Formats: sequence, structure tokens, C-alpha cells
Amino acid sequence: MSEVFEGYERQYCELSANLSKKCTSASLLDGEQKKQKVSEIKTGLDEAEALIRKMDLEARSMPPNVKTVLLVKLREYKSDLNNLKSEVKRITSTNLNQAARDELLESGMADALTVSADQRARLMMSTERIDKSSGRIRESRRTMLETEELGVSILQDLHQQRQSLLHAHNTLHGVDDNVSRSKKILTNMSRRMSRNKWIIGSVIAVLVIVILLILYFKLVK
Repeated sequence: MSEVFEGYERQYCELSANLSKKCTSASLLDGEQKKQKVSEIKTGLDEAEALIRKMDLEARSMPPNVKTVLLVKLREYKSDLNNLKSEVKRITSTNLNQAARDELLESGMADALTVSADQRARLMMSTERIDKSSGRIRESRRTMLETEELGVSILQDLHQQRQSLLHAHNTLHGVDDNVSRSKKILTNMSRRMSRNKWIIGSVIAVLVIVILLILYFKLVK
């Protein structure tokens, strides 16, 4: 198990527990206190997402047997983070609806005789547009994070392929060195054989000449 991954894991667990407590307390608040608490929770969610990305990067750099275990744990943490996001979304939605109702109530109390049904409808439409805009922003942010995670995964795969290619290159280089050494050995053996042939031929020629001289002198005498 990676010590780096365990460090990120401890930080995430502590942060997740803290965020859960804050969500519980935020649901009991209202007004500016609730907005401030929600802002703190969203900052914590950003930190939690950063920790999950770090854990994902660390897990993908581990050997396959360890990597599988870590990725299973990572999926659980991602599910936990999604639950926290859903809880914050629910709290925020409640806060927006309450703010809209308060605004309508204040407007009605200030000028109850002049506010028409058409104006109330426009106000509700504005509130709906705000909700939809907030949803699109959150969806865009989620897509960006998923794209970043995909990029991290692709970089890890490319790194592994590069390591494989480097290993293959080193193996081929070693084979090439062995072939070069074998070629040199065969060349030296061929040269030695040629030199030995010349030596043997010279010895035979000398022996033939000596024999001929011996026969010559015997015949002359």
C-alpha cells in the first residue's frame, strides 16, 4: 500500500466527516449564517475533489494488484463525495426557495395593493432561471472535473506505454551488443584459421624441400 495514498486517504476521511457535520448544521440555519456555512462547505468540497484527484493519480502509478484495490476504494470515496454534493445542492435549493418566498412576502407587504399576478409570475420565472443557471454552472464544473480525470488517466497509460517501449529498446540494444560481440569472435576465429593454414602449408613445404634434398644427396653419392 502506498504511504502517499494513505496520507491523502486520511485527509479525505477527516474532511468528509467535517463536511457532513457542516451540512447538518447548515440545514438548521437561515439567512446570512446559512449562506456563510454553505460557502465553507463548497470550499471544502473543492479540497475533497483535489484530494480524490491526487489519490487517483497515485493509485494509477501502483502495480496492477495494488492498483485494483486502491481504485475500488477510490470509487467509494467518489460516491461519498457525490452524496455530499447532493446534500449541498438540496440545502442550497432550499435556501434559494426560502429567499424567493421571503422576497415575495416582503414585496407583497410593502406594496400589496399594486403588485399584480403578472409581476409575481415574472418574479417566479426569474427565480427559476437562477436555479437553472446554477444547475448549468454545476454541471459544467462536473464535466470539467471528469475531463481532467480522463486526462490524468490517459497520461498514466501513455507513461506505462513509454516504459514498455524503453524496456523493449533496452532489450534490443542488448541483443545488438551480443550479436556484435559474436561477430567479432567469429572474425577472430576466421583470421586464426587462415593464419594456421599458412603456417601448416609453410611447414609442409619445408618438409617437402628437406626430403627432396635428402634424396638428392643420396642419389648423388
